[in-house]
Parts: sequence; C-alpha cells; structure tokens
Amino acid sequence: MKIAIVGTGYVGLVSGACFAEMGVDVTCVDINVAKIEALKAGEVPIYEPNLETLVQRNVKSDRLHFSTDLASVLNDMDVVFLAVNTPSDKDGSADLRYVLEVARTIGQNMTKYLLVVTKSTVPVGTTAKVKAVISEELKKRGLNIEFDVASNPEFLKEGNAIADFMKPDRVVVGVESERAKKIMTRLYKPMQLNNFRVIYMDIPSAEMTKYAANAMLATRISFMNDIANLCERVGVDVNMVRKGIGSDSRIGNRFLFPGCGYGGSCFPKDVKALIKTAEQNGYELKVLKAVEEVNEKQKNILFEKFVNYYKGDVKGRKVALWGLAFKPETDDMRDAPSLVLIDSLLKAGCQIAVYDPIAMDECRRRIGDVVTYFQDMYATVLDADAIFHVTEWKEFRMPNWQVIKRLIKLDAVLIDGRNVFDKNELEGINYLRIG
Repeated sequence: MKIAIVGTGYVGLVSGACFAEMGVDVTCVDINVAKIEALKAGEVPIYEPNLETLVQRNVKSDRLHFSTDLASVLNDMDVVFLAVNTPSDKDGSADLRYVLEVARTIGQNMTKYLLVVTKSTVPVGTTAKVKAVISEELKKRGLNIEFDVASNPEFLKEGNAIADFMKPDRVVVGVESERAKKIMTRLYKPMQLNNFRVIYMDIPSAEMTKYAANAMLATRISFMNDIANLCERVGVDVNMVRKGIGSDSRIGNRFLFPGCGYGGSCFPKDVKALIKTAEQNGYELKVLKAVEEVNEKQKNILFEKFVNYYKGDVKGRKVALWGLAFKPETDDMRDAPSLVLIDSLLKAGCQIAVYDPIAMDECRRRIGDVVTYFQDMYATVLDADAIFHVTEWKEFRMPNWQVIKRLIKLDAVLIDGRNVFDKNELEGINYLRIG
C-alpha cells in the first residue's frame, strides 16, 4: 500500500515514520523546501525520542520518502492523510485554511480513486467540507472520479508518540463506506495482530471524539489544580488527596497531578476550539470555560508564590528556571507555563537563568537572549534567590541538595511547580509547592 501524508509537523512526521516502519510505502509532503531537504538527509526538525532513528532507518530502506509537490505523487497513492496545522484563529476557532487548500489540490489533480483522511485535529463538519471542496474541483474539471473521505484523529502524547502509535489504546476511524473501512482496516491491522483496537464510527463522531478526549484530560488537570489551591488554604496535603481519589476505580490516578498549568500544541488550542464550536451552535460549554480560566490563572501561580515569599521585594533578584518545555521529553514550548513565568519575571526586573535538557534552542528562537542559558542545573542556580522547578524532567528528580545549598543564597526559595520533591530531603532549603 502507498500512502501520502501532507504535513511534516509532529503528527505527520511521527505517523509517516511509524507507518513506514510497518512496511507501508510512505511519502511525506510539505511545502517547506528547507525542511524537506533536511528530512531527505535524515535530519529531523522536532525532538521526539527515537524519531530520528526511525526516520533515518526507513529513508535508508526506501520506505519513507519526502516531497514538496503533492500533485506529482498524488496518483501513485491509495490513501492521502491530511496532517497539516490547524492553528487557533483570533476568536479561538480552528483555522482550516491549510486543510482546505490541500483538499483543493487533491480535487484539481486526482485521476483515480483515493481515500482522503483527515488526521489533523478539526471541528465537527470539517471532513464534510473537505469532501465538498474535492467534489467542487472535480466538477470544474468535468470529471466524476469516485473517492472517499474518512476521519482518523491522532491521540499521540509528545515524548511517547512512537509507542502510542505502534501500541495504541485505540484507533478511532470515522468512515462513510465499506470500501473506506476495508482500506483503513488493512492499514492498521499489521500493528494490531493480537488485539485489533480500531473503533469505527461515523465521521462527525470521530471528529468530536478527539476534542472531547483532550477536553476531558484538560478538565482533570484544571480540577486538580483548583483543588490543590484550596488545599493550600485549608492546610491539606493535596498529594494525599490525589492518592485517595485516584485509588477509586471510577476516577483512576492519571492526569491528577497538580502543577503550574498545562500547555503544548493540543490542550489549549482544542479547548478553545471546542468552546467556539459550541458558541457557533448556540450552546455554552460552561465547564470548559472554567477549565480554561483556571489554567490561565494557574500559569501565574509560581510568580505569585515568589512575590509573596519576598513580600513584593523582587526587583533585581536572580532566579533560576529548571525546565522550559511544556512537558518532559519534548522541546515544544507552545503555551508553556515557563513563557508566562519568564514574562512576569522580566517585567518585575529579575535576572533569569534557565536550563532545559532539550528546549533551550527553542526558547532562544522564541524569546532570544533576554534570559541567560546554562548547560546544567547546578550552574543555573549560582547565587540564585529562587529556583523554579517548571518541567518535570527526570534529571531534576534527585539533585544533590548539599551542593545546591552551597550555591544558592542563604534565604533562597525552591518553588516546585510539579510537586516532585520531598521537603524532608531538602537539607534545610526553603521549599514551596502547589497545594
């Protein structure tokens, strides 16, 4: 089987490399010439554990190809996946221009049956729009070529995307025809020989499932952050509460860790888009509006703790940030809590030292040299008035606290935005956490 994946961002590149690893002939298409040339040379523009090795191996094995011209490869394909970016518009809705541009190109150039699959995260009704655009372009050409559309949203966790793709909890596929269903079954069956976990449904339900899943996870995070903030005010240990409710089989223990807010490419954008979809259909998602509001406030909590600790006297103080990425095992800083914290610290007149194992180049690309970059966690804290633990990278879990105590100022404070550290092991360092 031959497939094309349009878009070599996070979803497109991971999907392409994984399909190729399963023996599918894959061509990844992107209009960015420099990116495609780099990929042909085995250079991966994003950080994801083991992705570079996977890309290089499948390029070498001639199963993974790259192109800037969809029209030139289109009619060699059985399936075309749309994995282009769907950024948030100014009003919070998903911007579909790139999705519909690809649909237009398909309709203008296809000469035989194709299955066109939306893999980008898109609002309900988008796949129907894709179908309409393709049909319109075929009509302009005076052609009546049969094609199908389907929806196949991704559920990949950054930092664990390859395992998620190869051994998924489930694969959601929205289809309209038996022919499309048979093609998608053939595509996914090799990676699920022992337990076929593809869930077939209608296309609108598949589109909604993606948004509903991310909205539920975002809700759990914001709920736990809200509870943590209350726990702090009434003298309760939120970690004990988390363990207590997480042991309930109806609730479970995942996504119940309090912290300094969620970020990344999915949760903030998808929550906004789902709220907007509701508004466009005459309904208000009050719970999700609260989820978003809590998250935006939570991104300020580390700065607030810092200001309160020093009773407002923070101008000129030196601070250290451990972690910049929105989560570990990625260099993604989209909507990262670290960016909100850095902005507040700069406005307060602080000197900022930062370290992240992977995301410092991405940080420099975003904000330049307004902060000072260091190559390890210890150099970052020299003479620091405060240490902010922002991203829970594994290398931050067991620092040498005796060394750190000698490096930081006498009355310095460690503000743990991920509740990782045990206060009893901190060698007398002043310690604040969430809840």
